[in-house]
Amino acid sequence: MMKSTILKTFVSRFLILILNFGLVIYTTNKWGSEGKGVISIVIADLTIISFFANIFVGSSMSYFASKFKTEEILPFAHLWSILVGVLIPVIFSFNHALEYSNYLIGLSVLSSLLAANVNLFVGQQNIKMFNLYTVLQQIIHIVFIAVIVYIVKITSVNAYFMAQISCFGVLFLMSTFQVLKRCDVKKISFSKTIGVKLFDYGWKTQLSAFLQFLNNRLSFYFLEYFKGIVSVGVFSVGIAFSEAIWTVSRSLSVVLYADVVNNTNSNEAIEKTKVSLRISFLITLLFIVVMLLIPAPLYSMIFGKDFSQTKEIVLFLSPGILAIATSNIIGYYFAGINKLRILNVKAIIGLVFTVISSFFIIPKWGIRGACVITSISYCLSSGLLFWRFYKITEFHIHDFILSKSEINLLLNKVLKKK
Repeated sequence: MMKSTILKTFVSRFLILILNFGLVIYTTNKWGSEGKGVISIVIADLTIISFFANIFVGSSMSYFASKFKTEEILPFAHLWSILVGVLIPVIFSFNHALEYSNYLIGLSVLSSLLAANVNLFVGQQNIKMFNLYTVLQQIIHIVFIAVIVYIVKITSVNAYFMAQISCFGVLFLMSTFQVLKRCDVKKISFSKTIGVKLFDYGWKTQLSAFLQFLNNRLSFYFLEYFKGIVSVGVFSVGIAFSEAIWTVSRSLSVVLYADVVNNTNSNEAIEKTKVSLRISFLITLLFIVVMLLIPAPLYSMIFGKDFSQTKEIVLFLSPGILAIATSNIIGYYFAGINKLRILNVKAIIGLVFTVISSFFIIPKWGIRGACVITSISYCLSSGLLFWRFYKITEFHIHDFILSKSEINLLLNKVLKKK
């Protein structure tokens, strides 16, 4: 059952990869490196806000979905989404243009409300609905961009944010309708005990996630400061294209996490983690090889002349991308068993390296320096997770190699889909 769910999740994530790829191509050709830089900075801000929102709407929703009633946890998530989604963008507005700050409020509130509903599906092991909504986020966003740009005739980069707000709003209403069908609205309550448990688990997981985000995105802000917004746009395309490979790791991680939080057999959880780990490692490696075989001029032809460095960026990021894709599996295992300290430690190690090295390397080497720093940071933090995981279990080289039976199972599943 788990392998079937993994395959379905992978297929949905692969579709997201294709849609993301198409969206990146469109935005770079439509708005250029400067427009792409604006989008990258606003989305980076949105991601920062989401870490605060996710204290209640993220992993804590999934973790406690099987332990408490929906009516007892969802009200906390929705109220917190509105509170954080308004207050933090207002704080950010002191350093941003008012126009984008207004968009940021709408994006923050609606994306957090939607995340609460979707993460509830994960905790209920309703991976089918999780997959559906993650795919719909891309499809509906693209549809709204087309409507706003070609029918409403708003052709500035604002169209991107208006479309995304509309997308989140529609999906939130759809998911809320489905969630409420299984709730007794009359039993909605705010229990202090449950609220404290949600907060305690949530801030610990989000601290790790936030620190890891800084590892992933702090280079954007250093590049903007030292080299300007255009360099952020160029670098962000390489990052987005490279990190698209993580679709495999994220697919496996979601399924594994949902299984671990509902599983009391520790040995079985470890074995499932190892299966997910080797699938992620091998498929990610295959994707990286394919991306590196693409000729550099083709990247320029696809994304535009401003993005001729894309292949070079992918090359420098490859070791770190592979390391994170694999270690993400282990990270979700530790989160699933509520061992969160190791996640914070590994993120801090990567962050300290990123901050110190960025001051010296980015001013001198620019985008190349940002790539090297990011990749080394990924490898350092991933190395700690591997070390900790293999202290509690034996290391075997076959943890990274699919067995013949697993290959046949995957092939059979794929053939049955045709």
